[in-house]
Amino acid sequence: MWLADIAHLPDARLADFARWLSASERERHARFVREERRRQFLVGRALLRLALGRLLGMAPDRVVLAERPGQAPALADPPDARIGFSISHSGPLVACAASTVTRVGLDVERIDPARDVLALAGQVFARADLARLRACGGSARTALFYRLWCLHEARVKLACDSDADYSFVHEGVEVALCCERPLAAAPTPLLVDLAA
Repeated sequence: MWLADIAHLPDARLADFARWLSASERERHARFVREERRRQFLVGRALLRLALGRLLGMAPDRVVLAERPGQAPALADPPDARIGFSISHSGPLVACAASTVTRVGLDVERIDPARDVLALAGQVFARADLARLRACGGSARTALFYRLWCLHEARVKLACDSDADYSFVHEGVEVALCCERPLAAAPTPLLVDLAA
């Protein structure tokens, strides 16, 4: 699991990453209206290529991702169905997870203590989880909401039953990783400096 803060990435580094994109990824990147979303997309794809390149023993610019409308990208070259991966972002944080042993779903969310978590939970959560949220207050409610929210989103991205869920907070951001099969050890996030 790799995490990167993209707030202060130099334009030259972003230009390097843009050269790694396929034609369809460049088209999608150009369609984003908000600069923050363009950066998240670009760095998410670069971070994923770095992680996959490390797993596969190849240069990240040689990893080819295929766009799939409405879905996560697929690994096109080298094709390998054993590789599970997921990308997520929230504000200046971009994250990816990749595994050679299981499919994965990842979600990150910047914690906002001012957010009306009960209103949002009422639209998405099951009654039991909503009851758990109502039973606590203040910072405990906020922490529980973000843990449940990220686990929910990570399971959606996993797109199959999760047999192992991992969650933690990193510098005001909730992180959840769901896996089709348990990992040998709980994942440790690797903070990556992409400016170098």
